[in-house]
Amino acid sequence: MIGARALLMASTLALAGCSLAPKTVLPAAPVPQSWPAGDAYLLQSEAALPLLSYKSVFTDPRLQTLTDQALANNRDLRVAYANVAAARAQVRVTRSGQFPELGISAGAGYSDSGSIGSGGGSGDFSLRGGITAFELDLFGKLANATEADRNRALGTEAASRTVRLALIANLADAWTTYGADRDLLKIAEDTAANARESVRLTKARLDGGVAPRTDLRQAEQILATAEDSIAQQRTALAQDENLIRLLVGGDVDRALLPANLTEVTPAIVSLPAGVSSEILLRRPDVIEAEYGLRAANADIGVARAQLFPSISLTGLLGFASNALGSLFDSGSFNWSAGGDATATIFDAGGRRAGVAVSEAQRDAALAGYEGAIQTAFREVADALAVQGTISERVRAAAANSEAAADTATLADARYKGGVDSFLSSLDAQRSLYSARRSEVGTQLLLAQTRIALFRTLGGDSSAGSTTPAPQ
Repeated sequence: MIGARALLMASTLALAGCSLAPKTVLPAAPVPQSWPAGDAYLLQSEAALPLLSYKSVFTDPRLQTLTDQALANNRDLRVAYANVAAARAQVRVTRSGQFPELGISAGAGYSDSGSIGSGGGSGDFSLRGGITAFELDLFGKLANATEADRNRALGTEAASRTVRLALIANLADAWTTYGADRDLLKIAEDTAANARESVRLTKARLDGGVAPRTDLRQAEQILATAEDSIAQQRTALAQDENLIRLLVGGDVDRALLPANLTEVTPAIVSLPAGVSSEILLRRPDVIEAEYGLRAANADIGVARAQLFPSISLTGLLGFASNALGSLFDSGSFNWSAGGDATATIFDAGGRRAGVAVSEAQRDAALAGYEGAIQTAFREVADALAVQGTISERVRAAAANSEAAADTATLADARYKGGVDSFLSSLDAQRSLYSARRSEVGTQLLLAQTRIALFRTLGGDSSAGSTTPAPQ
């Protein structure tokens, strides 16, 4: 008899470890094994991509201070962390179904069938505890449900890392843009100052009968355009500050903001590309997609387990007596145990359709995982394409500004000397204004490309969660 019971228990334990979920097999990354090469790319086949913290990439102490404030106060990041906490708690809720639920109850009653005070009444007292409807997880339904929620929690954690990484990059972008707008404001102010001087000289020439009235009106147009640009740039700077304040989650000390792009560019370190594109597998969005795929596989196991019977056990033990003093006597103890098995005979194919739904969702998750990798590869390749040519563009923009400044000086001298018309000087001033703004835009693109590489490679080593993985 004992041997039969031991065999039965061993068989039950063996079945309890059974799982009907398919094994998760990650596909090979659907992208080339190396970054694109060619005139538009920097090929550094021997440079391993470092895993750096944002403080190693954004080296300016002012930007680091703002980033620390943002990580502490940004509301979107708080929402992401709260979602992680909720997902972890849901894992514990689901996992609790794998264990028996123990309960205890006590009761007391009194009845009297005779007249009041006759002493013919009797009392009933009870104390009971036991297991209520504990389901044996013979086919891994509960275990797979827990595994699915665990993977969803890990995916939620990866999503929070995406939010954190984006916050750091967006703040660096806003900080850099503020420096560029300061430069553009300085260009507009310089242009307006030159235009005022041009208006003054042209008016004097008009009063002296040397210049026509059209020269004065054209000079006034240049001045009005520059004054309008000054107003626009002041608006842009205010909006830059508003964005930085939103990202930081509080007030911003203006001393932490850059005065120009010259302060920004050296403070953002350029990240080299690694030899293998498999580094993309550490990007938070790719990790999130991977956990989604794992959760979908576990859901298949849950759906398959629904095809089999459900077996539940109940047990109760306790004491009952008609007198409180004798409640714990040996004769008052009683116990009971039972089991229940349920199986659906006909459901019009509903449970098998549930399995098909889970398998289709797994296929969608697999395609999403591969798509996330391909998207990541494209984003990095685009950033590398810009990085491979940006230094030449910066050099060309600087040369263009220098040539435009010299042309403006010569054209102005020729106009004052009566050699050329004011229109030539006017065109030269417009070309100089456009060239200086284009140079600022190219320098801004240089800094933004470095920030984009930091974002797209997902390389912030401190971007992970500070809490342990769900159990």
